Amino acid sequence: MALITEEDRFNPDTINSQVVGIAASIGRHDSGMHSHQKAQLLYAPSGSMSITLENQQCILPPTRAAWIPAGVRHCAVMTNVVAYRSVYFDVSHLERHGDQIKIMDVNPLLRELIERMAFWPWDMPYLEQKALVELFWQELKAAPDESLLLPIPSDKRLEAWLNKLDKEGHSPLPLNETALSIGASEKTISRIFSRETGMPYQAWRQQWRLMKAIELLSENKPVSTVAFELNFSSDSAFVSFFRKQTGSTPSAYIKRPNQ
Repeated sequence: MALITEEDRFNPDTINSQVVGIAASIGRHDSGMHSHQKAQLLYAPSGSMSITLENQQCILPPTRAAWIPAGVRHCAVMTNVVAYRSVYFDVSHLERHGDQIKIMDVNPLLRELIERMAFWPWDMPYLEQKALVELFWQELKAAPDESLLLPIPSDKRLEAWLNKLDKEGHSPLPLNETALSIGASEKTISRIFSRETGMPYQAWRQQWRLMKAIELLSENKPVSTVAFELNFSSDSAFVSFFRKQTGSTPSAYIKRPNQ
């Protein structure tokens, strides 16, 4: 069985196969923090999901894939209907393919390989899979990374502010207003972000806005709504920001013609 529902209980580590694929359509779902003994390739042909790690968050847009190494604790949250594909790999049979989570662009060939592998029977002999799996690794290695990771600072002074940001989803304010709401100086806030995220506050804020924009756009919200929710002065200002960050317009990024 490769096609599952939200009610099905599934643990890839209990399946004695080198490659295990699943496919599902899921509405609102929270996986909770967990890890696998197998490495995971997660792909969403439609919809989007957010992935939380111990000290990072990332967004997985439609038509992109996430590589999650074995043993990495993570939580996947889906807030809209997601066509979900996941392929798990027994690490004892793998060459080294990276020990960090990565978000990657998916070209049409890699997409078709993921689709095929996600629907393979779990008892399919590996000799019947080998040729496509080897082609998969070639395409995965060549897939360009996308910068959709957001490091999360752990300083206790930011805890309440971060929780509110996560709960309400409002765009982070400029540094002077954020410092005021936290009750610390701008210099202190700047030092915390530089030390704990490796990014100046403004760069972190822009990355947060980009990831939130992708999430909202993948829910089919119009550009004008996304621009308003993220406090841009105009639709054109938002489009200019998005193009600068991704090299693409919002609509082209979410609905690419080659997909």
